[in-house]
Amino acid sequence: MITLLLVDDQPTVLQGLRMRLSLEPDIQVVGEAENGAAAIAFARSVQPDVIVLDVEMAGMDGFSVAAVLRAITPASVIIMLSIHDTARAYQQAQEVGAAAFVPKHAADGLLLDTIRRAAQAAKHHGS
Repeated sequence: MITLLLVDDQPTVLQGLRMRLSLEPDIQVVGEAENGAAAIAFARSVQPDVIVLDVEMAGMDGFSVAAVLRAITPASVIIMLSIHDTARAYQQAQEVGAAAFVPKHAADGLLLDTIRRAAQAAKHHGS
């Protein structure tokens, strides 16, 4: 079972992601956060396998949050999610240690595949 934390400052996006991902038998959404501080606190206490993190959030952006998460939950894999599908965004995601970058407009199958591949790679890396 892949445990998952969803982070996005738009409640409708969080709800849509949770509803879609909860349909998968191998994925368990263990929490949701609408801002960086909540994401950091939640990740610290739960240590999820995968964190799906929106890039654009009020206050602390996703790249800043990812940098903190890498330090406090090194076993968690971070997947950045953004409406901005640019080379710069991909580069920034790599710089903060994200395992992957998925455009929000991509088909949900891409996000599912990315979550599963990232979790599998992390398990192999950790063992």
